[in-house]
Amino acid sequence: MTLLSFWLLYTIIPPIIDWAIINSVWTAGSRKECWDQMPTPGAGACWAFIENRIGLFTYGFYPEPLRWRVNLSFVLFVLAAIPVLTDKLPFRKYGLMYSAAFPFLVGWLLVGGWGLEPVDTDQFGGIMLTLVIGVTGITFSLPIGIALALGRQSKMPVLRMLCVLFIEFIRGVPLITLLFVASTMLNYFLPPGTVFDLLLRVLIMVTLFASAYMAEIVRGGLQAIEKGQHEAGDSLGLSYWQAQRLIVLPQALKIAIPNIVNAFIGLYKDTTLVLIIGLLDILGLGDSSLADLDWAGLANELYLFVALFFFTCCFSMSRYSLYLEKKLHTGH
Repeated sequence: MTLLSFWLLYTIIPPIIDWAIINSVWTAGSRKECWDQMPTPGAGACWAFIENRIGLFTYGFYPEPLRWRVNLSFVLFVLAAIPVLTDKLPFRKYGLMYSAAFPFLVGWLLVGGWGLEPVDTDQFGGIMLTLVIGVTGITFSLPIGIALALGRQSKMPVLRMLCVLFIEFIRGVPLITLLFVASTMLNYFLPPGTVFDLLLRVLIMVTLFASAYMAEIVRGGLQAIEKGQHEAGDSLGLSYWQAQRLIVLPQALKIAIPNIVNAFIGLYKDTTLVLIIGLLDILGLGDSSLADLDWAGLANELYLFVALFFFTCCFSMSRYSLYLEKKLHTGH
């Protein structure tokens, strides 16, 4: 098997290097110009296509004079992630307060209003749209999922029944169906003349969908906690919420970290489904770019670029998950 693996690598890697690096072209105005610079047409990757459309792939149709707001949002996102991912940060308490306010701050920054020029959400697209949907779903699905998991284990029958019905219904319906409901049917249940932004409807549906799965993941973590942990909280005189916050939930969430991150990765990749209802993420914009006769036939470059983008994001999340598991491991 080792020799076979070496043979496969020897067979596959050199042609890939030749195509992606050695014979590739980075500067050209069309596919024809790319191929004219190669030993034979198609002998290398035409990365000039990606370089030519990188602005579209990043910002979508966001007005070019206002793209500084998108760039600022990317910077604010990094600053908001630091307090969440780093526990030894000075004044972390205030950093977490900023992280909690980040989604609303960036929503105002991107959409506008209150002093900023408004921008219609139908101009959102590309990497920006992917991050908006993915980060929103990840941010809000975890707390909602925790609340649903606790509600499902509640001793109040009505609350427990409502949580069970919601979780089972959402988990029994494909995400694409919910997106179609958000894009078409939801307007029928609203008063005539009501304007409900399509992107906002998608964000709500994606968040609710992810919350149902997150609730079951958290419930699995809660069931792994021994009854004695709950009794320990009672013996210390802690209230229900104090015991959950200080004793039960930290252990349950630690157990559920792999599944939580797996759900986040799945949700992030599922953002490409919005293409079906007319929202153009990075994959949708790439497909539409291939319809341009100047760049037709460069699907390999496009899909490799999109794959590398998603791989970088998802691999980063998985590596942080492993780091967090080792850090919180108390078996030793």
